[in-house]
Amino acid sequence: MLASPTLPVTAPLLGNGLDDPLSTPRTDCWTVLANLTGIAALSLPVGECPDTGLPVGVQLMAPHGADARLLREEIFGPVAPVKAFSSEQEAVAAANATEFGLVSYLYTSDLQRAWRVTELLETGMVGLNQGMVSNAGAPFGGVKQSGIGREGGHEGLEEFLETKYVAVNL
Repeated sequence: MLASPTLPVTAPLLGNGLDDPLSTPRTDCWTVLANLTGIAALSLPVGECPDTGLPVGVQLMAPHGADARLLREEIFGPVAPVKAFSSEQEAVAAANATEFGLVSYLYTSDLQRAWRVTELLETGMVGLNQGMVSNAGAPFGGVKQSGIGREGGHEGLEEFLETKYVAVNL
């Protein structure tokens, strides 16, 4: 459970992370972030770009309200929405209340809770106590508006196969 966040409000750095941050126009996922209001945000540096040496950070964002745009859109960028909840049911309902379903992340030390919640999440993938879900041997893909079909794993090979049904009466 997460207590109600009280992070300082700061403006996100906008633009391509590989460009000079002082001269970059608003693009990509940062356009969405720039249009959000009433959000507490904190930028956490997590490393540096190998090409430029510029810091790469994650925006931790605490949107207010269940209908916050940040909770309804699929943002491809270093953004981590943080939302408080008081029960498993509330957390699952909030996670599933979107038209997208690529991946969910769940952190818990309770293995029974992990499997229970994982079964209820409407996503193609779940990161359980880890932030990286990509694996060449595992199926990659989402549900809802986040994709149809899978890449990788034996499920990915099925995309290249044709099934033939033959009904025979001898």
